[in-house]
Amino acid sequence: MTIPEIIIIAIVVLVLAVAVIYIYKAKKRGEKCIGCPYSKECQGNCNGGCNKQ
Repeated sequence: MTIPEIIIIAIVVLVLAVAVIYIYKAKKRGEKCIGCPYSKECQGNCNGGCNKQ
């Protein structure tokens, strides 16, 4: 492997690790639908639109 390949692989691994950590922390905060603007108020069935009640 060359240096540029190692750098690209490291960047991809870093991005995936950050995404997993973000999801873990969001779930720990109680968000059911990550990325939904009403994630804390949502019933957990966000399929393109939130049914907040």
